[in-house]
Amino acid sequence: MSQPSLLVDRQGDVVRLHFNRPEVLNALDETLAQSLCDALRKLADDTTVRVIVLGGSGRAFMAGGDLAALRADPVGVANRLIEPLHESVRLLTEMPIPVIACVQGVVAGAGLSLLLAADLVVVSDDARFSFAYTDIGTSCDGGASWSLPRVVGLRRALEIALLCERLTATEALQMGLVTRVVPLATLDEVVMGMARRLAGREAVALAHLKRLMRSSSQKGLLEQLAAEQLAFNDCARRPEFISAIDRFYDQRRQQSK
Repeated sequence: MSQPSLLVDRQGDVVRLHFNRPEVLNALDETLAQSLCDALRKLADDTTVRVIVLGGSGRAFMAGGDLAALRADPVGVANRLIEPLHESVRLLTEMPIPVIACVQGVVAGAGLSLLLAADLVVVSDDARFSFAYTDIGTSCDGGASWSLPRVVGLRRALEIALLCERLTATEALQMGLVTRVVPLATLDEVVMGMARRLAGREAVALAHLKRLMRSSSQKGLLEQLAAEQLAFNDCARRPEFISAIDRFYDQRRQQSK
């Protein structure tokens, strides 16, 4: 019996979504694209989930789209891939919970687009990144043209996209493309430690922070200041706010002993 192309593993309030086509470096085919979209739709309605972790099996996070399928039916397959991919990117960015990309090995094309949709990106020191789209004579999908300039700046984004040069993990970190670089042997431990730490924080505060950060480029300063005040007040009126302050004081007292 064949394995599903997307593995869903729930560990408490953390859900791991694992691309599972290691024999083709987790290349995105129609089944995987739709499975990811379906899983994210379900998670978007599940208020008990606190963190999502995206990862890939084997030697890659994701090496772009399935080129064999695209070659056989370019426009038809492209649309059947792009529509669920774009819905997945929308869900990942609009969800009120943190999304962590756990990345090793090859990252290219649609894999890079999904990585850019995550809130935090932890990569192994063996990771290699390539925009890859112009290598196969096409422009990009998955929101890369929207997210990449916002993450690394316009000039750097154009360099990455037009030249399609491979980037090392260190180069990606220097550009601000990723959050942290860790040894491959500790990648899973670091990511799950981060996920558990986020899961232990106040969900409403994290939701407001994610929304404020992601919408800030579309607002003027005065509008953003007003949005911050509304969000802060929403947090402050909750009993969890007082509890968090008390915990903070307790921790300070313990540290001072």
